[in-house]
Amino acid sequence: MAEFKVVVGDSAGDTRQFDVDGQDANRFLGLDIGDEVDGTVVDADGMTLELTGGSDKAGRPMREDVPGAALKELLLDGGVGYEPSRDGERKRVTVRGRQVSEETVQINAHLVDGTFEGGAEEVEEDVEEADAVEEDVEEADAVEEEDVDEAEESEESQEAEEADEADEADEEEEAEAEDEADEEEDEAAEEAAESDEEAEDDEE
Repeated sequence: MAEFKVVVGDSAGDTRQFDVDGQDANRFLGLDIGDEVDGTVVDADGMTLELTGGSDKAGRPMREDVPGAALKELLLDGGVGYEPSRDGERKRVTVRGRQVSEETVQINAHLVDGTFEGGAEEVEEDVEEADAVEEDVEEADAVEEEDVDEAEESEESQEAEEADEADEADEEEEAEAEDEADEEEDEAAEEAAESDEEAEDDEE
């Protein structure tokens, strides 16, 4: 009959150890690292466990990159099963595959949707609070963006009005200049006409 020591950690940093046997232990058999199981097997009702590792009777670790449950010798330069003492150091190490079997003694896991103290409800409340804060931030961003758009529209409108006023002023100046030019031409024509008349009188 399968019997495991299950070490479970949660997002709050709390780690607890459970002795699991019987039907609860059978739920772990055949699972791989990364698989999930109902938290009721460790009295974490309503939550889910994700398997992260484990070891056999001899302390040989399970590795996620080795399929099955059998032993395998690997040349490792680090990671689960071997920690080199200097850069570039490698060593042949015997490890277990990623699948839980009756040779497994310890299973490592973590709670994916809750904590031991608060349970799943606390996490749900935290998520709801985070969502509410995010909504408030989005609303504030939307209001700020709307204010910026209104300010830009007001600035553009003001610039357009100033441009129209400048165009009107230019047009008035041009009209005045044209009127002055016309008056000067009329005066010049009158003077020329008077000069011609005087010249004719002199000839007579």
